[in-house]
Amino acid sequence: MAVKGLGELDQTYDGSKLKIGILHARWNKKIIDSLVEGCYKKLLSMGVKEENIIIETVPGSFELPYGAKAMLKKHNLDAVIPIGVLIKGSTMHFEYICDSVTKGLMNLQLESGYPVIFGVLTCLTEEQAEARSGLIPGKMHNHGEDWGACAVEMAIKYKDFVTKSL
Repeated sequence: MAVKGLGELDQTYDGSKLKIGILHARWNKKIIDSLVEGCYKKLLSMGVKEENIIIETVPGSFELPYGAKAMLKKHNLDAVIPIGVLIKGSTMHFEYICDSVTKGLMNLQLESGYPVIFGVLTCLTEEQAEARSGLIPGKMHNHGEDWGACAVEMAIKYKDFVTKSL
């Protein structure tokens, strides 16, 4: 992985027994599509079976916490990766949505006992988002890859601690 990613894993994880969800917002489609693709490919490379990768959408990033909770319950997942892109505009909307989504996803993770990976880019410019999604060659890597690797690692490392309380 390139520029400031997770780096090399400290061990190899076999995701072949995992069921992982990718839930993505539909705003900023070009960037989202790249992040989802990077995440999906990383999950496959870590052994997660194609039929055990469930992909669903919600309208926007604000809907990610609720959608992730529903997805965990509906599909009996081992982890979920909510993916969204928030780009600052000229109003306070960006700050409110970033704060709400971040707290919502963290609360879901802590209350449900499932790994909920924070796959939301919060960028000041569209160029920053494109760089972090791998769309600008040589600038940065695709953060979706990191999120896929993180989901597998967390689901395997902490499988015995999952409370299954949804």
